Amino acid sequence: MAVYAVGDIQGCYAEFRALLDRIEFDEQKDKLWLTGDLVNRGPENLAVLRFVRDLGDRAVCVLGNHDLHLLAVACGARSRASGDTLEDVLSAPDGPELLDWLRRRPLLHRDRDLDWVMVHAGLAPQWDIAMAERCARELEARLRGDDYVKLLKKLFRTQPDKWEDDLQGIERLRITTNCLTRLRYCRPDGGIVMKHSGAPGTQPDGLLPWFRVPGRASRGARIVFGHWSTLGGATFAGKPRGESINSQIAAHDQVLPLDGGCVWGGELLAARLDGETVLSSVACEAWQQPEA
Repeated sequence: MAVYAVGDIQGCYAEFRALLDRIEFDEQKDKLWLTGDLVNRGPENLAVLRFVRDLGDRAVCVLGNHDLHLLAVACGARSRASGDTLEDVLSAPDGPELLDWLRRRPLLHRDRDLDWVMVHAGLAPQWDIAMAERCARELEARLRGDDYVKLLKKLFRTQPDKWEDDLQGIERLRITTNCLTRLRYCRPDGGIVMKHSGAPGTQPDGLLPWFRVPGRASRGARIVFGHWSTLGGATFAGKPRGESINSQIAAHDQVLPLDGGCVWGGELLAARLDGETVLSSVACEAWQQPEA
């Protein structure tokens, strides 16, 4: 059995299936880890959701910010945004069933045997893996509960912007959401900054990638994530495909960024996680153009 992690698909179904063909994914034996953002901005969100759902326990997918956005739009907790391509899901006869399935996906996945953790975006610098799991389970329980619509109406805010152990209620759930599904940069004191999305080296002075914050409590854990297309694309540009990238992961603070910017015309990336970490990719059509 092989275990493959795949970066943000965002409705790019044709590219997703091409990548599975390239890695010779066996639906009967192999397992997929998906870093979230199955949907939005690409053309075939419905096909992606149906395919992943039908894989059953052969696929594990964590929730991303676009997945949460879809859930919020569907229940009226949030307005549609420019660039959204969610109508195929919202108008599908099996849409409610797929949305219920999506709402029950985890926010963090950990495999102790493989020694890998997967989230969509990142971890608060103050969290060790045990605390990250605890916070993820708290949020998952609320999203799966009967009052999830009420939660989604209050969840999409940028405050508080720093984790404190004594946070409670909606403030605790908000920063958990932002760390697991939206995080890129932090201040040196561990506060999170949501406004900048460029590649490392383009950020304002004083900001650090979340995994480079001094004293990060999860340092040493191997973490695979998506979300940050300008990081994943830059990290593996020019790197050989089909060869081990373990040395690059070690040099990158043991984190593996797999969002290659597929929906922007980059690549859809996959990495084999069992044994030597081997990278594969397919080129993608540009379904969206970055804002100027």
